Amino acid sequence: MNNKTNSIRRIITDSDMTRDTWRVFQIMAEFVEGFETLAGIKPSVSMFGSARLGPEHPYYALGEKIARTLSDAGFAVISGGGPGLMEAFNKGAYAGASASVGLNILLPREQATNEYQDISLYFRHFFSRKVMFVKYASAYVVLPGGFGTLDEMAEILTLTQTGKSKKIPIVLVKSEFWAGLLAWFRQTLVRENTIDENDLDLFQVVDEPEQVVEAIFSYYGKEEAAKNGYDKTKQLDL
Repeated sequence: MNNKTNSIRRIITDSDMTRDTWRVFQIMAEFVEGFETLAGIKPSVSMFGSARLGPEHPYYALGEKIARTLSDAGFAVISGGGPGLMEAFNKGAYAGASASVGLNILLPREQATNEYQDISLYFRHFFSRKVMFVKYASAYVVLPGGFGTLDEMAEILTLTQTGKSKKIPIVLVKSEFWAGLLAWFRQTLVRENTIDENDLDLFQVVDEPEQVVEAIFSYYGKEEAAKNGYDKTKQLDL
């Protein structure tokens, strides 16, 4: 055994291993609680949007109306559980006929749980929380947001593109907001062959709350998925 290997072994102390082992159990507990809680909430729609846009912003009222429309149409609404547009989503669903679900993340600052949740789950780890957004969703609805929203959108598109998640509606709301990004997709990513042109068909863009619900029902009216005919194993291999 060389000196480099000995140095590495000295770095990995017993306390490090113990800490990492307990972290594994924490992660397992988050998955188990999430699976047990969300498995019975069907159908559901995961909604994403900025935490920084409060009740005074037009997008807040738009998000609240979309969530209320979805809830009254029979969809549980799942959000990140925090402030801003996440609060709007939960508020709209809370006033509607179906469940309002918050997947809250425990952060040193920023995240504060909103009060409009019928069901609340709490996560220390972003990656286990992300699985819960994806695994039981019948559709994804993405309103304007920042890096976090873009991260969730990219994750969803990647999982669908690669077949790791079943194909379901991905609806972007507010065409004006998304126009620049979508132009870059077409003019740069497609041209440079980093995505296929048909990857642009993975999502659609709408502006009105009624169009969101229409897009979802229209999709399931045409697809085998409406009859549960899709391959159920294509759900993050879980």
